[in-house]
Amino acid sequence: MVFRLFKSGGEEQLELIERQIQQMLANDRHSFDLAVSALLGGADPEVVGPDLLETDREVNELEREIRRELVVHASVHESVDVPAILAYMSVVKDIERIGDYAKNIFDLAALDVDLSEAPDREALHVLARRASQLITTAGEVFHARDRDAAEALISERDPLLYDFDDLVADLVGSDQVAREAVPRALFYRHLKRVVAHLMNLLSAVVMPLDQIDYFDEDRSTRD
Repeated sequence: MVFRLFKSGGEEQLELIERQIQQMLANDRHSFDLAVSALLGGADPEVVGPDLLETDREVNELEREIRRELVVHASVHESVDVPAILAYMSVVKDIERIGDYAKNIFDLAALDVDLSEAPDREALHVLARRASQLITTAGEVFHARDRDAAEALISERDPLLYDFDDLVADLVGSDQVAREAVPRALFYRHLKRVVAHLMNLLSAVVMPLDQIDYFDEDRSTRD
């Protein structure tokens, strides 16, 4: 799907919205990295917390600004591309939700969970780094409306959703104490949601309007 937004004119508004979307994603990655630093990197939650919360507040405000702009321009332009308006509305909600899951990861650290010295910390870091990089990569692909790159990224990252389910299932069947198993299970679930919302973003590049956003479903079984 190539968003045009307005069938004639409106290029400046579209450019502004595109910049705002990229800023939302940059803020999401910053929040995510701060949350991971508190949970896995030994950073003091009281130090990184204010920055994370302020960054998330900016994401929420940008989402509201974009929605206002879409509504205002839809009301004053006769040649509005309605499917594009709806697609943008869906996209910005997915991007906003990524910040919410970053906060959820931070909440674990705020509850005094510290995995910076855990024996599996490197494996946890690998998963976190993949999700963090995906925020930027997915944003770049979306901005370029690169259908081939979007399809390749979806094909490559979609199995991650099931991998996270497998990791949670392994914990459920393990004999780890709750203090060890529960934070990891929640961390995996939050990572899964981050990836799923990024896949939703990419689906807007490759799917018709009525089929975007399907990665947001809680896919707990394999096809």
